[in-house]
Amino acid sequence: MKTRVNSRDRVAERGHGLDRETLVGIYRTMYVSRRIDDKELQLKRQNKYYFQISGAGHEAVLVAAGMVLKPAHDWFYPYYRDRALCLQLGMTPKEMFMEGVGAEADPNSHARQMPSHWGHKALNIVSQSSPTGTQFLQAVGCAEAGRHMEAMKELPPAPSGFQRDEIVYVSAGDGAVAEGEFYEALMTACVRRLPVLFLVEDNGYAISVPACVQTPGGSISAALASVPNLTIAEVDGCDPLASYEVLRDMTGRMRRREIGPALVHARVVRPYSHSQSDDEKAYKTEAERADEAARDPIARFGALLVEEGHTSEDFLKELRAAADEEINRAADEAMEEPRPDPGSIFTHLYSHEIDPTSPDFESTPRTDGNPTTMVDLLNSCMSDEMARDERVVVFGEDVADCSVDESLELVKGKGGVFKVTWGLQKKYGSRRVFNSPLAEANIIGRAIGMATRGLKPVVEIQFFDYIWPAYMQLRNELATMRWRSGGDFKCPVVVRVPIGGYLGGGSIYHSQSGEVLFTHLPGLRVVFPSTAADANGLLRTAIRCDDPVMFLEHKHLYRQTYNKDPNPGPDYTIPFGRAKIVREGNDMTVITYGALVERSHRAAKKAEEQHGLHVEVIDLRTLLPYDWQTIEASVVKTSRALVVYEDTRSFGFGAEIAARIGEELFEHLDAPVGRVAAKDTWVAYEPGLENVILPQEADVLAAIESLARY
Repeated sequence: MKTRVNSRDRVAERGHGLDRETLVGIYRTMYVSRRIDDKELQLKRQNKYYFQISGAGHEAVLVAAGMVLKPAHDWFYPYYRDRALCLQLGMTPKEMFMEGVGAEADPNSHARQMPSHWGHKALNIVSQSSPTGTQFLQAVGCAEAGRHMEAMKELPPAPSGFQRDEIVYVSAGDGAVAEGEFYEALMTACVRRLPVLFLVEDNGYAISVPACVQTPGGSISAALASVPNLTIAEVDGCDPLASYEVLRDMTGRMRRREIGPALVHARVVRPYSHSQSDDEKAYKTEAERADEAARDPIARFGALLVEEGHTSEDFLKELRAAADEEINRAADEAMEEPRPDPGSIFTHLYSHEIDPTSPDFESTPRTDGNPTTMVDLLNSCMSDEMARDERVVVFGEDVADCSVDESLELVKGKGGVFKVTWGLQKKYGSRRVFNSPLAEANIIGRAIGMATRGLKPVVEIQFFDYIWPAYMQLRNELATMRWRSGGDFKCPVVVRVPIGGYLGGGSIYHSQSGEVLFTHLPGLRVVFPSTAADANGLLRTAIRCDDPVMFLEHKHLYRQTYNKDPNPGPDYTIPFGRAKIVREGNDMTVITYGALVERSHRAAKKAEEQHGLHVEVIDLRTLLPYDWQTIEASVVKTSRALVVYEDTRSFGFGAEIAARIGEELFEHLDAPVGRVAAKDTWVAYEPGLENVILPQEADVLAAIESLARY
């Protein structure tokens, strides 16, 4: 359903029940927002700021949104032009200036992000990042968390902040609606009828690209008019009263749960260039710029207040002078705020409350039953943790037993393409185990929003080879959230990912490795088990820790007989960063992980049988962090090192291990550091080609023999 509210057709009804103080307050907040922009531009010219991007022209609809939404009650995913919203919610000018000057006490990011990257823990403004559109899916996940908590017996600890009538606000410009994640978020919000308010602040340009290039017909509200379960309104976003009317109606209906998601398409202006590095005169005509000036919300609303007798021009002049004085004082005070200690650069990369590398996660297995597969022990771990902690939710593509609840007891159940999650939905219900759309970014973005609210999502990306649509969310959002917010927000998601080859017919899109692309990201933990018991204990640590974890599960190892183990019990955990010596030796050290642990073990056994070599084999188990202490002790003992990994030889994870051994243990080495890895090409479909491309037992044995002869 779509409605349109114009600005000047109901002048006689302009009060909307608002008293003079409120009307003047609207004007003042709009003016303060604009003048902060102006002050920041001045500071940039004085080299006291390092970047500036303004919210000029967007002030009216944003103040209206701040009036109908509730700080520390609703949840907010703003974008960089939302200065006026943040002011209306309670953020102070000084807090805004502190981000721009890089003050340690800045509540937005504690000097770690550019200006206008909003975040305020006390107000429920979730840390914003620079990529356009990534906030949409997180907002949907945030709303889903509220729906989940509504049915929980016990709410998660802060910052969950559940309220039965809460709304999740998310905004963007007309450019960001071209992002695929916008449509993914919108579709999921509509399917699940979530209380998400999408505010599109349409100023006509994405930097220099007009809206007609971004959206068919140049109108996002028209393009989405037929979407089921989506309520749409279009409004003159330069008019605070028209905006207030629309937003008050929308949010009222959303709080009463009469409607699900809503989209408000606000037509605004951008009287300043996109940012201080842009010059709009290069692509806007003088006529366009003159039209924008005529629609300026501050000048127009000030004139309206005087015209309708709410105030006088002299009063507004005094108000502006007082606001200017406040802004200058706030800027001066922000300049005096201490800057961060250089020693703090690693602070908040990981949790300071729960350390998964600590002895707290050391435990003794309490084995039960016969040895079973990695698939079975991964499944039992998730089942145990779901029983232990109601915050754990499991979702992804095909992970549920059946999406149609009425059919759930009539079918065997899917439980993932590898059956790792089979039976979990039947045991714990569709609220806690459910399918996602066929969209990887959708999975990770929603999980981030849920985890920010205190849930513990354990999500599955069906194949590592298809993870790349989610890489923006993984790299720029999941890995950075705690650090970029100075520890104010966190998102401890567990991302389970089947990875690797040795399938015989898996080909390019089902057999690749590439773990180094995640070990390269500070803020993540990366786990790669090789046995069933290790998979069980490490997954349990991943779920119970407070950091985001990439949990890589080698497909070839899911049902092998050689890595079976008895169930180690519901409390078995393994500390991260603890390698396992799977074969002891004094003549050489082999460092490996994943499917190459068994191949290296067999090669080492043959080296002993054929040549009398005693080769030590180390299974790293976790890659970020990895156990340097065990590697160092072994290489010092053996004086020879061979690194074996499945990824391509060039630039793979093993290259980092080899380089560090050469750099730090050179004086202990009797031979160059050796490497065995995949060829620098893609994995082929035909099994004979795959065997040539991926490292085999014979390759490891040949490398051991060569290194021993040096």
